[in-house]
Amino acid sequence: MAAGPTGPLQGLRIVDLTQALAGPFCTMLLADLGADVVKVEPVSGDMTRFTGPFALEDTEQHYGGYFASINRNKRSVILDLTTPFGKEALRALVGRADAVVENSRAGVMERLDLGYEVLREVNPKLVYAAIRGFGDPRTGTSPYEDWPAYDVVAQAMGGAVGMTGTEDGRTLKIGPPIGDIYPATVAALGVCAALLGVQRGLPGQFLDVSMYDAVLALSEQLVYRYSYTGMVTRPAGNGHPALCPFDLFEAADGYCAIAAPTERHWPLLCDLIGLPDLALDPRCTTNRERVRNAPFVRGQVTAWTRTRTKAEIVAVLAGKVPVGPVNTAPEIFEDPHVAVRNMLVDVPHPGSGGDIALPGSPIKLTETPAGIYRRPPLLGEHTDELLAEVGLTRPDDLVPQPKKRM
Repeated sequence: MAAGPTGPLQGLRIVDLTQALAGPFCTMLLADLGADVVKVEPVSGDMTRFTGPFALEDTEQHYGGYFASINRNKRSVILDLTTPFGKEALRALVGRADAVVENSRAGVMERLDLGYEVLREVNPKLVYAAIRGFGDPRTGTSPYEDWPAYDVVAQAMGGAVGMTGTEDGRTLKIGPPIGDIYPATVAALGVCAALLGVQRGLPGQFLDVSMYDAVLALSEQLVYRYSYTGMVTRPAGNGHPALCPFDLFEAADGYCAIAAPTERHWPLLCDLIGLPDLALDPRCTTNRERVRNAPFVRGQVTAWTRTRTKAEIVAVLAGKVPVGPVNTAPEIFEDPHVAVRNMLVDVPHPGSGGDIALPGSPIKLTETPAGIYRRPPLLGEHTDELLAEVGLTRPDDLVPQPKKRM
């Protein structure tokens, strides 16, 4: 870890009212970039704090891997926002903040009398960001406004599931929870853009990102294909409807990705796998012909790959045609690229007496590097510190009341 924040958002404070995945991932990105993120938790803690997995040596179980992965670089304060003190404390924190991020359902913060319009009176320059399943009425009232949403729902409705699956048409959700993480990433971009606007003299403002909207934007192929030609994008297995070869190919010990659809890479691939005449076969001379004869093309390449290990395939093709092994977690942990790019960071774990590895920041900046500089916080660990910063003292009855570990 770094000794302290070094990213370009140093000096900015974000009040984080989020729970679960989408909101905390958004504020984690901002924290990695140097912002001082104040995580406001209920006395029972973020809903993911006590969800596993837990380190085997962790007897205290202050937080599991789910929480740790997306809440590093933050300070935790506990507040009961249903009480007068909780409301006062939040308004005081917001008064010294640059932005607020929340991911409650529409209307929740308003019922607490802590919505955007109220907090804007406290801080006119405030940037207020909301991540919701179907958006906020301020920017467009959805007929689904009151529906709860999770990653799989956003993936399904936004189009990602409908274009992902096996060649025989069986649909599958995408493995990483993109229905949460992509909206979170877009929201972080929106916060940075709005904060830049404030620095340029524009007013603070409300912004929201709908999980449905973000996944739809991510699935842009299905939009232009249907708009231009009426084509409905369906699952295509591991191939590509317009490029060939552009697939996952079976190896003796797993799979490798090989992409050689261009007229430069295709003949080169044929030479490297010992089939130079294949490049001259009428079924394969152009990408259009290869797409039309994709089963034949894939069969020819697979006949070569399936008798070789991933390492052997990469040794022959790497640096010449686009290739990469389908990595599992142990292989990622041992990959020299991951090490040199600092994409696995050892972070102290208070319950295990050792370190845990967390993903590093993929945003690489030469002068103001993003990174991990603070382990995930214990529940309410910084309550006294943060309240003192706004001139308040914690009442005696405001103490952590952790939920049962899950």
